[in-house]
Amino acid sequence: MNPCEYDYDVLVIGAGHAGTEAALAAARIGAKVALLTTNLDTVGQMSCNPAIGGIAKGQIVREIDALGGAMGQAIDATGIQFRLLNRRKGPAMHSPRAQADKKLYQHEIKRIVEEQPNLDLRQEIVEDILTEQSGERTRVVGVQVKGDAKYKAPAVILTTGTFLQALMHTGESKIAGGRAGEGTTAGISGALTRLGFRLERFKTGTPPRLNGRTIDYKRTELQPGDDDPQPFSYMSDALDVEQIPCWITYTNEAVHELIRSNLARAPMYSGQIRSSGPRYCPSIEDKVVRFADKDQHQLFLEPEGRNTYEVYVNGISTSLPRDVQDAIFKLIPGLENAQIMRYGYAVEYDFSPPDQLWPSLETKNVCGLYFAGQINGTTGYEEAGAQGLIAGANAARQVAGNEPLILNRDQAYTGVLVDDLVTCGVDEPYRMFTSRAEYRLLLRQDNADRRLTPLGHEVGLVSEHRWQRLQSKEAEIAHACELLETHRTEGVTLTKYLRRPEVTWDELCSLQPQLRSISAEATQQVLYDVKYSGYVARQEQQVERQKRLVSKRIPETFDFGSIGQLRMEAKEKLTRVRPISLAQASRISGITPADIALLLAHLEGRR
Repeated sequence: MNPCEYDYDVLVIGAGHAGTEAALAAARIGAKVALLTTNLDTVGQMSCNPAIGGIAKGQIVREIDALGGAMGQAIDATGIQFRLLNRRKGPAMHSPRAQADKKLYQHEIKRIVEEQPNLDLRQEIVEDILTEQSGERTRVVGVQVKGDAKYKAPAVILTTGTFLQALMHTGESKIAGGRAGEGTTAGISGALTRLGFRLERFKTGTPPRLNGRTIDYKRTELQPGDDDPQPFSYMSDALDVEQIPCWITYTNEAVHELIRSNLARAPMYSGQIRSSGPRYCPSIEDKVVRFADKDQHQLFLEPEGRNTYEVYVNGISTSLPRDVQDAIFKLIPGLENAQIMRYGYAVEYDFSPPDQLWPSLETKNVCGLYFAGQINGTTGYEEAGAQGLIAGANAARQVAGNEPLILNRDQAYTGVLVDDLVTCGVDEPYRMFTSRAEYRLLLRQDNADRRLTPLGHEVGLVSEHRWQRLQSKEAEIAHACELLETHRTEGVTLTKYLRRPEVTWDELCSLQPQLRSISAEATQQVLYDVKYSGYVARQEQQVERQKRLVSKRIPETFDFGSIGQLRMEAKEKLTRVRPISLAQASRISGITPADIALLLAHLEGRR
């Protein structure tokens, strides 16, 4: 009997944050999509912290939303606390963050997926990747699933998270699985190795969860949400939410001494775990060792939802044995009698070094095969969602015979993220920071729609309703700017008057009452555009200087070894990364300006 076969344009394997955004993006563009997951009950699940956004991550979520993605709308609908971080700093540093009702967020993502036209959600276990030879190239044609069935498609996106040959550690105990209570995936790792991909190992961790009824909150510090909660999605006018507070407590020297005395039982220090973990989200064991001069570390007690007492302890990720975890909390103010509901653990998993990808997130080894999320060596829901959206859009565009969507570093944090991955690779789990974006004043969280929604509309990612909403906003901004230019005070236009640091919008409204009709959202854009115009102009000049390098394309099959004068190290690195432009080539570690000059001369036919 012949096996069952199902035909699609795009297959997405894995339904976490990368997988759901990938499937939704491809379907919005018009591709016929199947989203395959081992468990329909974990679609969009928050495996670790119950929060969306944060420093630089909030900017990414707003970019996902500006391109029509689901993450921003889902957190607006299910958030329980909203804060805009870095309010005391300039607008380039402002980053939205929200605590989520963990289960409601997961259900909201699943609802959005289920309602998306062109998208089928299926519970399947993928065991193999199907390919065929097309001339000298290998091309993906589908996947084999458990139960002797096949899904056929010319584009496949892998978003497997931490599930590739995953192993969980709590003290000396080891259990196969990529998330507590779930298993692992071995077949895909074998298929990738067979197809010539390099696989390496990373590790990540998660902290214990406590029973909130057993916490003495009087001994902790209250952390409320903002009085004026700001939405993530540009489609949300305002948030009407009853916010739930978080709390703060601290470790102490007694905790640190207990940890130091048990390091021999910690998998990271006993040799049981050999892979690298995230430097910027270290375990409590790492913190105690690396920051030995610190006598305390801050812990955030974050509720996991409105209808549960479970509390996530942010800042104490650990894989120490259970008895040590029990003892640690008895020494922390407010947590002396707290009951652990879930113990912390670390998980090791396979990932594919991302220098094996083109900037479209298509793999160099196999045509039509895309990777997104933690399989590329990243960490974080937001980084995963952004990669998923780009991979999904590009898979659908390839099937339709269109050029890939590639965001530049001056266009989006998402562009910085993808460029960093495919150009520089990773030696630890990658997370985004504002410091990674050299044009961060242009890439603010407040203007993501103005930067990206026109592009999203052009490629079919954005609904007509969203596009018309942006058009109305731009018209309102233009009207405000016209009013500022046509009214004068103290011998200058209101535009120049507004550039003075002490001048406020309320003062302008008293001088030109028509400005009172401008919405708060448009007002913010005008204020930032005018107040920071000098800084923005300088960054735009830097962008212009880079455009020559960006526009100088390098053919996919270019032979870097043919440049005789090029250093051997440069030849090796350029051949491995295979940059698509001189700009990307210039960012490869170890590539010098002299190397770029030689490459430019060779591309232009000079010797």
